[in-house]
Amino acid sequence: MNENRNDDKTTDLIYGRNSVIEAIKSDKCIDKVYIGTGDGKGSIGKIIGMAKERGIPVKDVTGQKLDAMCGSTNHQGVAATIAAVDYSTLEDIYQKAQDKGEPLFVIIADEIEDPHNLGALIRTAECSGAHGIIIPKRRSAGLSPTVFKASAGAANYTPVVRVPNLAAAIDELKERGVWIYCADMDGQSWCKVDYSGAVGLVIGSEGNGVGRLIKDKCDFTISLPMLGHITSLNASVAGGIVMYEIARQRMKL
Repeated sequence: MNENRNDDKTTDLIYGRNSVIEAIKSDKCIDKVYIGTGDGKGSIGKIIGMAKERGIPVKDVTGQKLDAMCGSTNHQGVAATIAAVDYSTLEDIYQKAQDKGEPLFVIIADEIEDPHNLGALIRTAECSGAHGIIIPKRRSAGLSPTVFKASAGAANYTPVVRVPNLAAAIDELKERGVWIYCADMDGQSWCKVDYSGAVGLVIGSEGNGVGRLIKDKCDFTISLPMLGHITSLNASVAGGIVMYEIARQRMKL
């Protein structure tokens, strides 16, 4: 297959209508398809249909954005990013916990769009003993090469599951006896909570925190003290602090 690719080594990007169609047909692990705003006719409509049929997120962007992404105007109104590693399934996470003989410990990333934050969360999740991380298909960074690089390779070892409905995934976890903890501003102190059982830790987005629907499904809300003038922490930093408290309790330190 003759593919047009971006030369930026942090982004594996394919552009051009035929190249993107062939990539979708070949079952490459495509992270996201980008369509020029207002361009939905002819083969672009076919690409949109093929992507949706396979559950690949489609995002409208301006022509200028596509030009900048591709480093070229020869993109024909479409580009696609390729995932650096394959996505896993919820069953993969359950199996990993079972194989280790441990209560489930999973991170739920609610619409974290910054790839460096998501990569850092994956890295800390792997280091703190989490069995996997769950992200939504929409309004979230995916397993792009930038995320993989920010994870320092941890995405090779930590299953990342991309689900169409985060609320439904939480319901499934709760049916399996997992307690869901939401890291937000108005909760109990993070270090006075028992995390010894099966844990699902929800970390919210950089700008909006945890969404209301997701927060309502959580069993506990936990928070970190803000002692300075700034009233919030970077998502990956806040997540890292709580993850290591969970690890500490599990190790009985």
